[in-house]
Amino acid sequence: MPAKISVHKLTMAYGPVVIMRDLDFEVNEREIFVIMGGSGCGKSTLLRHLVGLMEPSEGCIFYDSNNFTATTIEERARFIRRFGVMYQWGALWSSLTLGENISMLIEEAGQQSPKTVRDLVAYKLSLVGLAGYEDYYPAQLSGGMKKRAGIARAMALDPDILFLDEPSGGLDPLSAKRLDDLILHLRDSQGCTIIIVTHELASIFGVADTALFLDPVTHTQGALGNPKHLRDHSENPAVRLFLNRGLTPIPAS
Repeated sequence: MPAKISVHKLTMAYGPVVIMRDLDFEVNEREIFVIMGGSGCGKSTLLRHLVGLMEPSEGCIFYDSNNFTATTIEERARFIRRFGVMYQWGALWSSLTLGENISMLIEEAGQQSPKTVRDLVAYKLSLVGLAGYEDYYPAQLSGGMKKRAGIARAMALDPDILFLDEPSGGLDPLSAKRLDDLILHLRDSQGCTIIIVTHELASIFGVADTALFLDPVTHTQGALGNPKHLRDHSENPAVRLFLNRGLTPIPAS
């Protein structure tokens, strides 16, 4: 089967300033793929390229062998409908309840009866362990609950591909572990392909099938593979140093 996502020779830049160049990787269906690296290396910038919020300076992105980079506005809109995106801190509308945050997306997508919308909202919140929280406002939730609510909203339209930007950032270890378990559950129960931007090592080792390391020194990808294997066997010292928490990296073998 063709890869769900294929990225070829992608260069990301802000004007003349190159962030990353020559990125080459594939994401398979139902895979949990992590984009990792230190702060400021371009992880969130890459996510914005993948969802069409930024255009590459060079290279292209394919979804199911279709060139997303070369699509028309109408074609791109059809692709984007397949995406669910959770930005950092959930990005919920603070003036709306959780139910309203989710229902507005469902209502905008097409004609649904009010009862169907309510049922869908209740189902999406139940998926993330927030059943019964329809009438709560974001300010009434803990940090972990806001993250889960953000994922529920990203799942509103049954996305084929789920993009999560720093989903466990700022959470305590127990809340982060519960969120990692939720991500695994969503992949297994909903059949999503999941792309995660993170620098949290516990999450990287806990959920990732494959990880891409962005190296801010060389401005390109430093490694691609299973994170546990990269931690112990990568030939790139920067990768081993990152995955070993800055301690003396294990020699590659």
